[in-house]
Amino acid sequence: MRILITGTSQGIGKAIAELFLKNGHEVFGIDRNESTVSCGNYTHYRVDIRDYENLPELNDINILINNAGTQNEEDIDINLKALIHITEKYGIQEKIKSILNIGSASGHTGSEFPEYCASKGGVMAYTKNVAMRVAPFGATCNSLDPGGVLTPLNACVIEDKELWSKIMDETPLKRWATSEEIAEWAYFLTVTNGFCTGQSILVDGGEAINYNFIWKE
Repeated sequence: MRILITGTSQGIGKAIAELFLKNGHEVFGIDRNESTVSCGNYTHYRVDIRDYENLPELNDINILINNAGTQNEEDIDINLKALIHITEKYGIQEKIKSILNIGSASGHTGSEFPEYCASKGGVMAYTKNVAMRVAPFGATCNSLDPGGVLTPLNACVIEDKELWSKIMDETPLKRWATSEEIAEWAYFLTVTNGFCTGQSILVDGGEAINYNFIWKE
């Protein structure tokens, strides 16, 4: 199948691209940074997803994965508005099988930078809208909403022993996900899955269920 993934130069996006390539798919990547993926079935386009006029012309995409995003850097424009543009350009067409938006646990909890939370909350609502519109093609659209993931973007807290200890206190499984684990979820929701649609799948190691109930012993 023909797979389009945004934000493929590092972290979750790179792991997703490499998993699809490992399974024999043709993968196109869009990222504002240079390619770090080496494979004959991979084509890289170095362009900012907000640069609408210079986005590549790609037809008959079967799976679209909107992964590109940022934290506390024009989040509404990048995480939501550009994601919408990418989806309308490549995803709403009869050859599409699945669309997956990489959201965030913060879209569920509101616990992060204000514009980041708002952008990811918008992704959750837009996911439902798109699911309705691609259903006539027999296609699905979901969002995959990770909690903490071990990526370069999160190095500032991962490498801070005091902050990391506090974060682990809030995480029942006492660890964060790897990019490869999130990639497995992405593959399942787009390739294996053919019926679940319009849903926001929270994958956060149980952080959202940690109620911190305190009482006298």
